[in-house]
Amino acid sequence: MNSVIKKAVIPVAGLGTRVLPASKAIPKEMMPVVDKPVIQYVIEEAVAAGISEIVLVTRSGKSAIEDHFDCHYELEAELERKGKTDILNSVRNILPSQVSITAVRQHQALGLGHAVLCAAPIIGDEDFAVLLPDMLIACAPGQEADLSAMTEAYRQSGIGQIMVEPVPEEKVDRYGIVDCSGVKIAPGESAAIARMVEKPNVNEAPSNLSINGRYILPGRIMQLLTQTRPGAGGEIQLTDAMATFLDEGELEAFHMRGKTYDCGNKAGYLQANLAYGLNHPETAAALKDFIRDLDL
Repeated sequence: MNSVIKKAVIPVAGLGTRVLPASKAIPKEMMPVVDKPVIQYVIEEAVAAGISEIVLVTRSGKSAIEDHFDCHYELEAELERKGKTDILNSVRNILPSQVSITAVRQHQALGLGHAVLCAAPIIGDEDFAVLLPDMLIACAPGQEADLSAMTEAYRQSGIGQIMVEPVPEEKVDRYGIVDCSGVKIAPGESAAIARMVEKPNVNEAPSNLSINGRYILPGRIMQLLTQTRPGAGGEIQLTDAMATFLDEGELEAFHMRGKTYDCGNKAGYLQANLAYGLNHPETAAALKDFIRDLDL
């Protein structure tokens, strides 16, 4: 067991079918929200939580993601020559010097559990985080980021944490739902998970708390994934390995405080651009004026 989470797995091998045709030639993770690609927000979130080793699980056609976090000497030299210091700093300081990014290949699309397992040689037996790259989590100004708070909950308890958020009860059949034995969890707090149910019937769901793409998992999960048989869709499901782990250990649900934007679908992506644009100093005023003048 680690006292601090240093490694995170980010699966980026998906085809991005929900945002086609935009993702035909551009990785969906590189689609911009205001002025940064989605993946940059996710990695910044990880770094803010103290994570220093990022493992991208990728495939062919996704090299733009790695290139984005590499140096671009010609661009930097040109910006420096023209005295565009602010822009230069925005592209030069994308990744802090103490943070490393490693890429491993997922040669077949066999599910999230399989993608996580591809990172096993780097993760080893350490506890680790998993962050889905198309989910952005926005917190209120001045509020601690949810991943940072969840990481602290793990540090204090030593128990793996699964981030959850409430969804409308009539939509629970679209999500993985946690059962906390009826315990009400306040935002920013955790409670023990009794079981996880994938897309339950609306009338049979144990709660309306859905798993939303942020995990801090015990290293044992990697071993369990090697034993996990293909489940829904013929894929190796991370949820199945976590459910097996509950037979021998504990996991907790961490109730997030912020708001999730699913950039993996068109509506969520547009919502993210609107929300983040209204909070960006360069775009907020113009965007507010535009919205005010819309003839809706």
